[in-house]
Amino acid sequence: MSASEIRSLSSLENSASTARVLNLRKVFAVFGNDDDYKKSPFFNNPSLNRCLILKHRLRGNERDEFTEFRNIATKLVLPIDVTDLKMGALYVFIGQRNFEKMLCNGLNKTELDIQKDLEILRTIDTIPTLDPFLLRETLDRAGIKPASCYFQITEADIIRMLSFVEAEIGALVRMSFGNDGNAEQASILTKKLLSNSGAADTEALRLTLHMDHIQYREGIFCWKAFLYYKWQLKDIMPKSARVLSEIENVIPRGKATSDEKLQIADMRSNISRSFNRAVKSVSDTLSIYDNAYYMLTQKSDPQVFKNFLLSAPELFKALGERLGAVQHLLSFWRFRVPEGTRPQMAAEELLDIFGDFENSLDVVNNQQETAIPQIDLNAVD
Repeated sequence: MSASEIRSLSSLENSASTARVLNLRKVFAVFGNDDDYKKSPFFNNPSLNRCLILKHRLRGNERDEFTEFRNIATKLVLPIDVTDLKMGALYVFIGQRNFEKMLCNGLNKTELDIQKDLEILRTIDTIPTLDPFLLRETLDRAGIKPASCYFQITEADIIRMLSFVEAEIGALVRMSFGNDGNAEQASILTKKLLSNSGAADTEALRLTLHMDHIQYREGIFCWKAFLYYKWQLKDIMPKSARVLSEIENVIPRGKATSDEKLQIADMRSNISRSFNRAVKSVSDTLSIYDNAYYMLTQKSDPQVFKNFLLSAPELFKALGERLGAVQHLLSFWRFRVPEGTRPQMAAEELLDIFGDFENSLDVVNNQQETAIPQIDLNAVD
């Protein structure tokens, strides 16, 4: 691993986005002595349980490591010294040629030794992002239940979210404190909700919602999920208009055949239509939360909000996968075409990129299992 790669790896500690990086090394440093961590590890293998997992944009030579075309892969980074990233690390992509053999050699284990861990890795590779809510729901459906400490929003994203969440929970502050509710109280409540001890620090709200401690811990996790997804949607919308406009107007470099021009035109229309469909689905799903929150803060009806929190995990898969596909399109296009530059792609490369965008959007828009579940918010205990 080069010096620049080591610097890049070290910077992940402070700037990593929740959706891109799962930092098991940091989870170990913070929670390694907790009973839940010891009882329910993410991986059985200790080295894997202290690795970093990244959703990584593949470079040209890296794509050659796969038998099929991919723009995004899941990268395992195994620190040589878990206490010091400057010592470097070994890395391998899940699903690349000889992946299992390379990983086993790096861990000095056989495939049989790490069979369960390999299943977990392959499951992680099936989802477009590593956001903790989609990740936990995906693993749960596969019967995999690591400790709750593994599913946290990164500190970097919490900092970026703070002002958005403060504005979002202003209505709750006013409900709690009347006209005396102010920005300082919103800031205090926001930091409590987003912290790892959010459930313990907001006991008064638990009593208002008539939830037991287990229900409330789960409820706070779900609430953070919807605040996170709402923040993500707000963050990406200004970027999406510019990117879709660039896709609509991009002209391939060099000569393109008549068939290529027709394909590009058809794919543009499909990408725009599928993108907007995915965004609308996300927005419609988030409106379920908005309605429940309105009933709590404006109608003083905690039952609806409680029912929402208890049902919310059913919505994570649809939300996380659709937002992941949307973010993939925006981030990869901006990676390939930095803002303020003109695209420099031949027709063949453009068709490859468009094909990847079409596929990722079509999968999340059309899969039956990611349809928005119908949940009853008016049920009474």
